[in-house]
Amino acid sequence: MEGAVVEAMPVLPPHADDLPAGVAPDDLLWEETIAGGGYASRIVARGTRLRLVDLRGDACASLLAFNAANPAERLNIADTVKVQWDAYPAAGSVLLSDMGRAMASIERDDAATHDAFCGPSTEASNRRRHGDGRNSGAFPNARDRLLLGAAKHGLARRDVHPCLNLFKGVTIAADGAVIARLGPFAPGRSLVLRAEMELIVVLANCPHVLDDRPWSVTPLRATAWRGPVTAAQDPIRTATAERRRAFLNTEDLYRR
Repeated sequence: MEGAVVEAMPVLPPHADDLPAGVAPDDLLWEETIAGGGYASRIVARGTRLRLVDLRGDACASLLAFNAANPAERLNIADTVKVQWDAYPAAGSVLLSDMGRAMASIERDDAATHDAFCGPSTEASNRRRHGDGRNSGAFPNARDRLLLGAAKHGLARRDVHPCLNLFKGVTIAADGAVIARLGPFAPGRSLVLRAEMELIVVLANCPHVLDDRPWSVTPLRATAWRGPVTAAQDPIRTATAERRRAFLNTEDLYRR
């Protein structure tokens, strides 16, 4: 239905009543609600802001990102963690590519429960916990959903790299134990990603790979709007020497 907000379908033309102050309706690029078990993918321009909202408190947004001009360059979770000396992405964190470039920044975050360790659920993990975990089954897994989203941009199974899981938290205890914080949480938690390069963004909304509860995943909302390219004195960019270098690497990509 034109203009209606429904699960598992983009709103066309994009429309949202809760854009941040200063964002014009004409700047809205993408409005979609992704149902539990669903996926979405989109190309977003440099400077685009992408807001993700855990509408009912039990979404799990598994995120992949690729350089849209050269998808061989993609989000590298290991480098994102080790270069910034921070295993727990939050507001101010920068998502790094496997070529040392800043791909996206977490501009705002009121969830503070994200996972850079575990990767997506798989057909095998879903089969053990829930039943038929295939894409065509009742309990689809995040890895195969990410594959469907990536395939829309000419990518294949080998391109489905380790993801960042948003809205589900994992911490590592001193003894190495994995402590999962899987909710459900209060509804309406959100974060805003800022695209530092032109990106292919792929999202899957499936239960976390460590979630032993009966199948439970609620809708995820994605809203994107045009925004300015990051300024030279942006506080995220200038926070550390490592981040400054990552942004310089990205600027070098766009130097003409």
